[in-house]
Amino acid sequence: MKFTIEKSDFIKVLQRIQGIVEKRNTMPILANVLLDVSDGKINIMATDLEVFIKDSSPARVIEDGSVTVNARKLFEIAKELPGETMDISSGKDDKVTLKAGKARFNIMGLPSKDFPVFPAIDESAMKEMDSAVFRELIEKTSFAVSTDETRYNINGFLLESSSGRLKMVATDGHRLALITREGVSIDSGSKEGVLLPRKGVMEMKKVLDEKGGSFLLGITQKNAVMKRENTVIMIRLLEGEFPDYTRVIPKDNDKDAIAVRADLLSSLKRVSLLSTDKIKGVKFSFSNSKLVLSSSSPDIGEATEEVDVEYPFGELEIAFNARYFVDMLEALNDEKVRISLKDPLSPGVLRPTNGEDYTYIIMPMRL
Repeated sequence: MKFTIEKSDFIKVLQRIQGIVEKRNTMPILANVLLDVSDGKINIMATDLEVFIKDSSPARVIEDGSVTVNARKLFEIAKELPGETMDISSGKDDKVTLKAGKARFNIMGLPSKDFPVFPAIDESAMKEMDSAVFRELIEKTSFAVSTDETRYNINGFLLESSSGRLKMVATDGHRLALITREGVSIDSGSKEGVLLPRKGVMEMKKVLDEKGGSFLLGITQKNAVMKRENTVIMIRLLEGEFPDYTRVIPKDNDKDAIAVRADLLSSLKRVSLLSTDKIKGVKFSFSNSKLVLSSSSPDIGEATEEVDVEYPFGELEIAFNARYFVDMLEALNDEKVRISLKDPLSPGVLRPTNGEDYTYIIMPMRL
């Protein structure tokens, strides 16, 4: 294998795969990237067996071939090599040589025949989707995904598609985020909804963040696949049953408080500075057209701040995890937010004031 490639092109592709490469080294070859040179271009693949990524870059091919080499070291070396182009080659011993200017590196590789095969995909079954729409679904739910690996059924996103409507839901048991987009749908086979693992979805988002436009998305019984120009990402769906989120959404929260999102966000950030580090509890004291936020820590001190709100009801005192509130407020770009409450022990519902297509539910705390 021997080729010459633009350094910037190579670095861009290598950077894209760094988050997917297996770092725990359960199988040494999963820490590697596959370089496959043929047909005048270089194909690059990485996987942790749950997420697969395949990309390509133009190159001046001198000799076809393939090899796998440590993905992190290859990326680090490529970034530091001088000049704008680099020469890469490998021999029968799977040793990879990188040259640029007066610099030369030799890295030990592993045979490409031992690398997992990229699963076959049926591009004809994929549907075009707007990148901005799918990115918004992720941005407004990703912070609510559980990081508790023992609760694997909520370690990802529920994606539902029906009647020309697409829904994405995430929960960690303490809060739930739900967003709906009309006029958008995908074919999820015979399933009403599929569970997308957090890692794979966030890798998809990285690709969508690079620029606007559209991409192809397909769902099968076991996998979800996205294709954006030369980049293909395939993720294995989570097994298990997502909780029935419709039962969690309160129906009788009849006390609405409307606040300016930016004001509430900045006040919460300040007051939570003196809350207990682990639980970030902040007390919300509502009264006529006023909200007083307060926090205290026995070892540090206490803080209070008043926020103007539209609230024409009697006094209500309830406590929430400030970080959960901040996560949602930062994901919104609406001017105002509606907080719907019932009593101090019932979950609160947050929505933008201009629609019902985004719902965030947060459990109260005892302080």
